[in-house]
Amino acid sequence: MNFAGSLGPRPRNLEVQDLASFDRLVAGGAVDLHGWHAQSLDLRGRSAALKNVSVAGAMFLGCIFDDGMEANLRSRGALIFPRLEGVPFDPYRASLYSPAELYAGLESSPYEELPDARIYHWSIQPGQRHRVDSTLASALHDHAIGDALDELTRSGTWTRRSIVGVMGGHAAPRGSREFAEAARLGRLLALEGHSVATGGGPGAMEAANMGAYLSKASDGDVQGALATLAAVPGFRPSVSAWARAAAAVVERHPDGTPSLGIPTWFYGHEPPNFFATHIAKYFANAIREAILLELCQGGIVFLPGAAGTVQEIFQDACENYYGAREKVAPMVLVGRRHWEQEYPAWPMLRSLAAGRAMADYIHLVDTVEEAVEVLRQR
Repeated sequence: MNFAGSLGPRPRNLEVQDLASFDRLVAGGAVDLHGWHAQSLDLRGRSAALKNVSVAGAMFLGCIFDDGMEANLRSRGALIFPRLEGVPFDPYRASLYSPAELYAGLESSPYEELPDARIYHWSIQPGQRHRVDSTLASALHDHAIGDALDELTRSGTWTRRSIVGVMGGHAAPRGSREFAEAARLGRLLALEGHSVATGGGPGAMEAANMGAYLSKASDGDVQGALATLAAVPGFRPSVSAWARAAAAVVERHPDGTPSLGIPTWFYGHEPPNFFATHIAKYFANAIREAILLELCQGGIVFLPGAAGTVQEIFQDACENYYGAREKVAPMVLVGRRHWEQEYPAWPMLRSLAAGRAMADYIHLVDTVEEAVEVLRQR
């Protein structure tokens, strides 16, 4: 976790993630860095301070030093994880992404030149997923994202609000009834005091994050935002136009309610949406899916979807099937016709739940209002 207050003479497992914390600790009399994990710090100009402290057992991940300082630290027992050249991301990052970071330069450059797209294209280069340096960089990155996500959800308002997941089809276009309903769901959940989490992509995921983001806005402002987005229904043929429409909404409403998006570069052809204020983007899709389900202890609402949503339903059902009663979280499927006839997941889910603790936690409703009411009563 970040430095937050005075420490004893020998702190353990302390993550130092910014220079201000490093300087404050050293100025405050820290003489032994054993257990420190310094992440992505530019420590040039701080050689004198580093020479005056014990560094045995300290870890420096992706830091920059004055010439000769890295060898000095190693000789005194520090463990150095070097910066990785040719990698378009920071494997040791200390925080989650923001839309502004992934879409940096959107105002003047096409999406293909922005950080999110550059990272995706790096990840799909021929042989990239089998190269040791690339797989190591990806694994380090995903570990750092998981660490940052854990820190976020254990701090501040996130600990006081239950996290509710919204799963649904990525194909719901802006301007459609499905998109508007998903936005309404996100807004109602946020107004109920929940933190909304989605897969962070387009379609119903974008809509739910948008609804949560604008939960404090007026009905008129929400309708205006939906109209702005409807002018660019999808991210094809232009991700740039799609993202700029969302950025325009965020610019008009800069103080939206925080929500979480957990997308993946494995499906890099689907860009992250602009309304999730905190983005935990992973390379490994399996890790991303498991973490998303694990976080949503307040329950998950499943909107109409196809193969991906069906997979998520039964992945969540498997965890609830084998979980202890206190670990079972509500599952609310929205759309009786969809889940009973078009994609009959409900009959199988009900059969699985029979006689199990999860039987009391599965629900089939017709409207997003009913879904919110179910969660209110849990």
